Amino acid sequence: MKVDRSHEQEESQPGAGRGGVACAETTGVAVPEGLTLEQHRDRPARGSRQVVRWVLLGALTLILVLGLANVFGQHSLESTVESSAGSLVVDAPRTLRGGLFFQARLTVTGSEEIERATVVLDPGWLEDITLNTVEPAPVGEASRDGKIALELGHVPAGDEHLLFLHFQVNPTAVGRRSQDVDLYDGERLLGSIERDAFIWP
Repeated sequence: MKVDRSHEQEESQPGAGRGGVACAETTGVAVPEGLTLEQHRDRPARGSRQVVRWVLLGALTLILVLGLANVFGQHSLESTVESSAGSLVVDAPRTLRGGLFFQARLTVTGSEEIERATVVLDPGWLEDITLNTVEPAPVGEASRDGKIALELGHVPAGDEHLLFLHFQVNPTAVGRRSQDVDLYDGERLLGSIERDAFIWP
């Protein structure tokens, strides 16, 4: 008895999908249902999307390069003021960003004896910025004309007094802050440093 096997050969041919219909003549591989070669393999609109991807990648790379160049902080800069009685050096970053931890170092040097060395900070040092630590602890703290006065005490002639302040920028802080620092001997002004800090989002 002769058996007709033509339908079996047709189903076993490469490229036959469900129902035995060839869907990819060039590859010999059946395309799954719901997919088309034009949309899911050839992707004719891929060129424009590729440009968008390169633009986004370039923007991210630019931000990283600017960060390495200290555009967004936190490299510190020194500011100095000198007088016949003594000098003040402020070493702190002028460019900050939200959430950043940073340090300010204030150095008071007495050319003459300073009986009651006091540094007075603009409110911009603490507006949307948290002061975590002051070392060594000041002798006294007060408000002087709306500014923060930290009394350091006696500084003999030729001696240095170091004051470290550790801060954290609040995540919501943004914009420019005045961070002037004045050095007093009691009520006598010895010198002033004018400085600003800019906080990036």
